[in-house]
Amino acid sequence: MPSYFQDRLNIALVSIALIGLAAGLALWASGRDDLADMVWIAGVVPVLTALVVEIVRSLARGDVGLDIVAALSMTAALVFGETLAAAVVALMYSGGTFLESAAERRAHREMSDLLSRVPRTATRHENGALVEVDLDAITPGDLLLIRQGDIAPVDGTVEGAGALLNQSALTGEAMPARLPPGGAVMSGSTNSGDAFDLRATHRASDSTYAGIVRLVEAAQKSKAPMVRLADRYSLVFLVVTVAIATAAWWFSGDPIRAVAVLVVATPCPLILAVPVALVAGMSRAAHFGVLIKGAGPLEAMARIRSVILDKTGTLTDGRPRIVAIKAQSELGEDDILYFGAALDQASKHPIAQAIVAAAQERGITLPVPDSPVELPGAGVTGMVDGRRVAVGGADFVLKQTSAAHPNHPATSEAEVTVAVAVDGRLAGYLVMADMLRSGTGGFLAGLRRIGIGRILLATGDRQAVADDVTGGLDLDAVQAQLSPDQKVQLVLAERARGPVMMVGDGVNDAPALAAADVGVAMGARGTAASAEAADVVLLVDRLDRLLPGLEVARGARRIALESVIVGIGLSILGMIAAALGYLSPVQGALLQEVIDVAVILNALRALRIAPKTVA
Repeated sequence: MPSYFQDRLNIALVSIALIGLAAGLALWASGRDDLADMVWIAGVVPVLTALVVEIVRSLARGDVGLDIVAALSMTAALVFGETLAAAVVALMYSGGTFLESAAERRAHREMSDLLSRVPRTATRHENGALVEVDLDAITPGDLLLIRQGDIAPVDGTVEGAGALLNQSALTGEAMPARLPPGGAVMSGSTNSGDAFDLRATHRASDSTYAGIVRLVEAAQKSKAPMVRLADRYSLVFLVVTVAIATAAWWFSGDPIRAVAVLVVATPCPLILAVPVALVAGMSRAAHFGVLIKGAGPLEAMARIRSVILDKTGTLTDGRPRIVAIKAQSELGEDDILYFGAALDQASKHPIAQAIVAAAQERGITLPVPDSPVELPGAGVTGMVDGRRVAVGGADFVLKQTSAAHPNHPATSEAEVTVAVAVDGRLAGYLVMADMLRSGTGGFLAGLRRIGIGRILLATGDRQAVADDVTGGLDLDAVQAQLSPDQKVQLVLAERARGPVMMVGDGVNDAPALAAADVGVAMGARGTAASAEAADVVLLVDRLDRLLPGLEVARGARRIALESVIVGIGLSILGMIAAALGYLSPVQGALLQEVIDVAVILNALRALRIAPKTVA
């Protein structure tokens, strides 16, 4: 049933129950008891009908829920003429159902945004002309034009001089990759350099990106559905309720006592209070920048024991930054950055843009370069303040200088060096790296403090890069060079140890996010694919926001459990009183309202949860 229709149905049922109860009370107060009974019945029947349909569907799936008790109480009240009690129960039940559906309507969403990332058309060479064609029309062997900024629509190989591609969303590698002629291109990669020709090797439906979409859909279908917290106690509560009602009728000979027991037993404290606590927890988590897509994910979040982290864009910033400036001449660090950044304003290369941003962060005013010439993927030459400048890879810049053997700075596997030459002399090196997020060590320590037993890194990046970046961190394992399906397998393997949370931001993380008990996406700069596949989205670009989110989830679940225990306890006491003849059905319904108010007030405490890990 589409969520839109379900929401409208729930609103209609609540409205019918409320109007029926109110109109019946008005008629009853005016002495029209017969009409009041008819109106109350009219308000109950639609709610009861919808409830019976849902019970039949649940039983077909093998699920036994608290809805059966509500159906029994309404049916018994109608059969034995306790129409007012039935109307009160109908309103309580329909109100609880509406609240619960509102809390969980986004537990699962379609992968429309993931699919929309892939272009619907491509530019193909045909008889010396360029023609826009649908993706389905592309066959292996076709020659396609990939312009700057375009996303490769199918897998293929580079034709011509080479290509510069940003594959971070697919592989986790933060730095753009320079592919030689014949190099393999994965669909979903973004062209960061000049336009190039792509020789298609696969159809769109068989390419890398389409495979990732299928992985996400398969993972979502295979993940077990969330079970309502209240329903875990349903079978025992149902047995106890029927036993007390049967005993009351048997020993007293009065069926009204059984009706009163069933009315008091109507599990509205559970149906209402549990979603109230979880929805309040969702609201509280959002205060800290953590968007949780339903009550089910929040409850699962409270039980997490293992966390798997992606590297690029999750554990790291996902953007290259200057970590050191190595002078090779009389020019100072700011001068080297000044000349390099000024000339790099003429380039769209991600590293060039990062160098410009670094200069601006230092407050350096950059002049407009003259006569810039760029060799894509290699470097840029031009004039800055009347001086000849070259910026780029060491080999490219060396050709612009007289230096035969430059003093190349030693770098780790995770670092990239950019050389800067001024007036034919090597001025220095800008050392770039994708750095760990600030406070990463404290974040990992915080996970340990709140009871996370295992913390793992899963990345598509090279093992050497992953080891360099994570050196000294409190991780139980570092898994590198993983494809999307291997990340899914890692998640499934860890689930054997207990509930698993996966945190990521790229397209390659989406299948693992969908497969995990709780998937968390970095929403501020992450891809739409990861945000759609995830159960939780961090709305701010701060990984440490996950800590208060976890604490709020645990606190909300604890409060929900308290509501379950208190609600069941008070209901059982009320059932015993009704069985002994101390409560009529209407009085039982009113008592149930008092119990509702008590447990809901307790549930609303989740709005005031104060996490200890807020930075």
